[in-house]
Amino acid sequence: MSMNDTPSAERTHIGFFGCRNAGKSSLVNAVTGQALAIVSDVKGTTTDPVPKAMELLPLGPVVIIDTPGIDDEGELGGLRVKRALDALQRCDAAVLVADAARGLQAGDERLLEMMRNSGLPHLIAWNKCDLPQSVQPPEGAVAVSALNGMNIEAFKERLARVLPDREEKRLVGDLVKTGDAVVLVCPMDESAPKGRLILPQQQAIRDLLDSGATPMVTRETELPAALQSLAKPPALVVTDSQVFRQVNAIVPGDVPLTSFSILMARYKGFLETAVAGVKAIDALQDGDRVLMAEGCTHHRQCNDIGTVKIPRWLRQHTGREIAIDTCSGRDFPEDLSPYRLVIHCGGCMLTETVVRHRMRRALAQGVPFTNYGIVIARITGALERSLKPVMGRDAGRDGL
Repeated sequence: MSMNDTPSAERTHIGFFGCRNAGKSSLVNAVTGQALAIVSDVKGTTTDPVPKAMELLPLGPVVIIDTPGIDDEGELGGLRVKRALDALQRCDAAVLVADAARGLQAGDERLLEMMRNSGLPHLIAWNKCDLPQSVQPPEGAVAVSALNGMNIEAFKERLARVLPDREEKRLVGDLVKTGDAVVLVCPMDESAPKGRLILPQQQAIRDLLDSGATPMVTRETELPAALQSLAKPPALVVTDSQVFRQVNAIVPGDVPLTSFSILMARYKGFLETAVAGVKAIDALQDGDRVLMAEGCTHHRQCNDIGTVKIPRWLRQHTGREIAIDTCSGRDFPEDLSPYRLVIHCGGCMLTETVVRHRMRRALAQGVPFTNYGIVIARITGALERSLKPVMGRDAGRDGL
């Protein structure tokens, strides 16, 4: 990915849902002006949610998701329905595509109820309006024809108004001023991707440049020399969590220090919850289960952060025999009751909608929710210090 691309996690995710043969895939193709989805008269042609990242006027950078029919049948059909419902939880907005000749079906009503109950912004596309029909469209529905393009532009304009306003958020740029020097510590160990920086590091560099600050990127091994080369102390040091202990020892106490993971928790809207949740590690007992959840899938190295390092540090810190389960990518358990704690990654590859949904699911089941960087900061004794740049006076309260 080039640094000019909008990451998928930063795009508005719009899902197209409905019953089989309502014309979801045809409408996706008409709206995007591309043959993104396979179209057929055979029911159930779309068997898996199909995401596509693109620029779509007047909506901007989006991910369009075409989904299987909500009324699919049989054992295999049930799996397809489950995947469609899983996709609903990943969306920032949804389009219910209904067949104007048939009207709203039971599956459509079920979807609408789920959208309303969750507060998900949505719009009804009353498709196939070019055909004879006797069913009146629901209030607010937009009559369209994916076949002949009728009202497609009007539909896109309406959809743009339905989408939630994207709050202007900053990863780190709001914490510094124009002209400030900011040191970013990026270890290049065996887990670092070949030939590139990870997404939070890329985003931090870009955000700092947009703020008129001067980012200096270094490894932890060169950090002392980097600090000495500056005419005055940096306004902020941001480190990869894996080297928190070393960096905390190197950076003078009067220099603000935090981590990419803590910045990402703030950016994704779950920092306060994660700070509260980290206290659960001190209550862990022998045999307790902890879920390590990653938002992306990758080839795991022998010293992987989620499956090796943090579990080892947790056991050393607590002195307890803790059972560790892992999940990655889109997999995240519905039932979290077996766990005493969920430790999530920073969520850089997930939308805020997805991360917050996972957080709410954990809290609803009484399971504390935190993230990698906050756990590492707590274990290394750097948590209070690392929270001060992002939480100010609130950092360190409640015994943190």
